[in-house]
This record gives sequence, C-alpha cells and structure tokens, in this order.
Amino acid sequence: MAVYTHLGAEDLARLIAQYDVGDLVSAKGIAEGVSNSNWLVETTGNGSSGTRFILTLYERRIDYADLPYFLDLLDHLAERGCPVPRTMHDREGASFRMVEGKAAALIEFLPGVSPTRPTAAQAKSVGAVLAQLHLAARDFPRARANAMDFAASAAILDACGADRLATINPALPPMLPQAEAAAALDLAALPQSQTHTDLFPDNVLMLGDQVTGLIDFYFACTGPMVLDLAVTHAAWCFDSDNRYAPALGSALIAGYESVRPLEPQERALFAPVAKGACLRFVASRAEDWLDTPDDALVTRKDPMQFVERWRFYDTEGAALLA
Repeated sequence: MAVYTHLGAEDLARLIAQYDVGDLVSAKGIAEGVSNSNWLVETTGNGSSGTRFILTLYERRIDYADLPYFLDLLDHLAERGCPVPRTMHDREGASFRMVEGKAAALIEFLPGVSPTRPTAAQAKSVGAVLAQLHLAARDFPRARANAMDFAASAAILDACGADRLATINPALPPMLPQAEAAAALDLAALPQSQTHTDLFPDNVLMLGDQVTGLIDFYFACTGPMVLDLAVTHAAWCFDSDNRYAPALGSALIAGYESVRPLEPQERALFAPVAKGACLRFVASRAEDWLDTPDDALVTRKDPMQFVERWRFYDTEGAALLA
C-alpha cells in the first residue's frame, strides 16, 4: 500500500457517493507497500455495510482484466467463512470504477492488527487459515496465471541487469543464475487451488492469536498450494535479525497440516519451491528499489533480506519437512 495518485476531497466524496455506504466523513492515505494508492475511508454508513473501508486505486502490476478475478475471489471466500474482506459493489453492481483513468475498488475494512513479532501460536493460526483458504477456493470458477512465477522473477532480475543490481548490493548479481534454475522447476503436477502468494504478516490481521483478516489479494493466482505455503513460511518464520525461527516454522506447518495434510510430492519439493519464492521477492524488491521515484510516499524494501532467506533454504531447507 502507498499513495502515488493524490485525490482531492471533492473527488473522493464523488467516488464514495457511487456506493451505498453513506457520505464520506474522512479519508487518510496509507503509506505502506509499493504497488497501489490506498486510503482508509470512513463514512456515515447505511446501517448494514459498516462505516470503514479501504479504497484502492490500482497503479502498478495490475492488469485491469484481472480485477474481476481478485474481487470475485474475495466474495467467494467470504461466503465460505474465510476471514477476508468483502468487495463493496457500487450502485450499478460493479466491483470497481474508473477514476482519472485508473481502476478503483472499495473493500470492507476488517478489525485486527498485523503482528510485528509473530508468535508460534499466531503462526499456527495463520497456517490453518491458509489451508482453509486453499480448500474453500478449489471450486472458484475463475482462474489466473501467476504473473510473478519463477520465470517472471528470472526475467525481472535479467532486465535489472548485473551492473544495476550490484549498485544495490554486490551479492545480488550471483542470484541471476539461481533464478534461472528456479524457473526450470516443473510444478504442474503439484496440487493446485487459488492462492494468495503474498501472505506476509502485514497482510494478516489478528486479534491475539485469532486471524481476523487476510488482505491484499492482488498477487492471488491459480497455482500450487505448496508454493503459497512456502511464500508464507519465508515471510513469517525469520526473526528481526533475519535468522530462521524454528518454533515459528514448525507451528506454521503444523497449523496448515491440521486442516490440509501435505502430499508426499509437496514435501519433497518444499525446499526448492521456497528458494524460488525467495527469489521472487529478491526480484520484485530489486526492481522497486531501482525504479521507485525518489519523491514517492513509499519505503523501499531491501532485496538482500530474501537473499539471506534463500541461503537458508539452500543449505537447510531439505530437512524442514523430512
């Protein structure tokens, strides 16, 4: 989340008036993330929809043809009891509108706080909810290819170029051949569903150990469930010093398997899939580091964090699910 496009109060009020959610009371820009412009919106409400929402203006990495997939998936999962926000449809029934040539969507606000230092109990809950999502999404009628798959990661790093990557850190250019190796993995035979693929702690809302919301589905896609688990493992199971936290890793996997046990081929490929997952974030963070305007209201994220996590899975990942 971030703010790239600035909308005036009148523009925001006109947009909110297209929804049956009451009148606009306030709108505050959210200065997090790197892809879209976001506001926390408060309205007078209509008695049934609540009064707080997240307004998103899609800026980058979003093909508008994919928006029905993203937004309908939220509604599908919410109807099946998953803790995800509903999409607010406008007075004409549309799930998104165009504002200044960009698509905008209004999403239900959910209570909770994203954990900054996750506990094992929280990791276990997240694993269980992720498995619940995977099972609930298997009958979702739409499909979407993974635009950030391992081949895309390799292409992004290649486009950045070794020389430019080295300006961020000299350890980044050696990741180029590793990304090519990950792109050669064949994951087609692994069990598939709709997947979040970006379930970092800041995309999970919690009250205590209970998950109250999974948010930011804009990298969701059809793909291997174990890849989604590996992304979540890489995102959750390292401490503030970037060291692997075994208690978190074990709890996350145990929570997942309490709802959906992994199949043998998923267990066998977990380490190389996790390495590929790390390289995805190395690539996207390196690209953002090089391309984000200096005056954007956004904090760059260091790709080296996931280089270190790639090294962990490379040396110790095979033993995680043995």
